[in-house]
Amino acid sequence: MTNAIVAALLIASGGVLAQTPAPKVEVIPAPAESNAVPLYGDATPGSASGENWSYFDDKHYVVRNVTRPTLTAFLPDPAKATGAAVVVAPGGAFMLLAIGPEGWEVGKRLAERGIAAFVLKYRVMPTPADIAEATAYMNKTVEESLTDPKKQPNLRYPASTDDALAALALVRQNSGKYGIDPKRVGMIGFSAGAMTSLNSVMAAKPGAGPDFFGYIYGPQVAVRVPKNAPPMFAAIAFDDPLFPTMGFPIVEAWQKAKRPVELHAYGKGGHGFNLGIEGTTTTLMLDQYIAWMDMQGFLKPKTEK
Repeated sequence: MTNAIVAALLIASGGVLAQTPAPKVEVIPAPAESNAVPLYGDATPGSASGENWSYFDDKHYVVRNVTRPTLTAFLPDPAKATGAAVVVAPGGAFMLLAIGPEGWEVGKRLAERGIAAFVLKYRVMPTPADIAEATAYMNKTVEESLTDPKKQPNLRYPASTDDALAALALVRQNSGKYGIDPKRVGMIGFSAGAMTSLNSVMAAKPGAGPDFFGYIYGPQVAVRVPKNAPPMFAAIAFDDPLFPTMGFPIVEAWQKAKRPVELHAYGKGGHGFNLGIEGTTTTLMLDQYIAWMDMQGFLKPKTEK
């Protein structure tokens, strides 16, 4: 199995480790998203009618050809609510979204812990409607984008950054409705979603970016850290076949900039371990992210920080 096929399987399965045989793929109608809110209201571009939905291994929802971005809230029981909020950005090489394992499931878990979660279905690059043609296209595109591990992948889609910043703004504008503190609104992103979270940090005007963010199995390439960059929680596996750790240059960049950063490097987990691979310590990732949020003071009212 070539590296490109492994990469496409990792990405297109929404985080299932590369398998032999390939994961089971079922093309499905779009599921009901009754709580999804158009990100830009009446001005939201695109149409949901062109989306292509699939179900991988009877458990993973994946969507391609998203042109109409939305935000879906997962709100905690008011008795448990901490007042903190997290925008969740699924991965998928900017060509699809692993919206089940890296979106909805993450949102549910955060809400169970008293954190308001908002799953972002952001715009992605167009791919062929046919699943076989799309897989071949994604194979080729991923292979061409990962030629130098010391550089950021060529894969990028500016609309995703625009959507991330719009999501943060929408959450803050509706802080009273959602019962959250507008000064405790962060992000967590997986793979391309991690890159989207980072891009929102890099592109945001003061006060418009995330107050903190989780960078989950994103590229480990160094970046120029903005002044007053938000705290970063980074998590990746040493055996990640797409993004080698290389001594964690992005984490070192945050340290050199004297900005808060925490790194969790797991001995095993590959790329796309989602909420954890059974039998590995990656199953602790979300608990560690939440504990880090607490340590940074984001689970407490501002008056107690």
